[in-house]
Amino acid sequence: MALPITLTFAAACALLNLWLAIRCVRMRAKDKVLHGDGGSGLLARRMRAQANFIEYTPIVLILFALVELAVGGSLWLSIAALVYVLARVSHGFGMDADKPTAWRAAGALVTWLMMVGLAITALTIAYTATRE
Repeated sequence: MALPITLTFAAACALLNLWLAIRCVRMRAKDKVLHGDGGSGLLARRMRAQANFIEYTPIVLILFALVELAVGGSLWLSIAALVYVLARVSHGFGMDADKPTAWRAAGALVTWLMMVGLAITALTIAYTATRE
């Protein structure tokens, strides 16, 4: 099975990860920082934005793939993938600020809701399939 939604979602996540990395690399080059954050608060926040993306995205991708394998592609799964990507972009921009922002909070909250929703979906599929 080709898993077109998960493959598209994974490609979007790869490009988003690259964008988050480029935001760090550009600052490193400008400030001549080879390792760490060089004392730059903004660079530290951008590094955390990318690290946070890397911490959440693998499990979300796995859940997407397993749900798509179990029930096939659907409009709601495509929309969920788009919402996740937009949430992570929002979080990335929100992390630039020195103080809490609505962009960061919304990105984090939507990420968490997406993980919980996918986990519940996966459990529902797993336990309703065993009864049939």
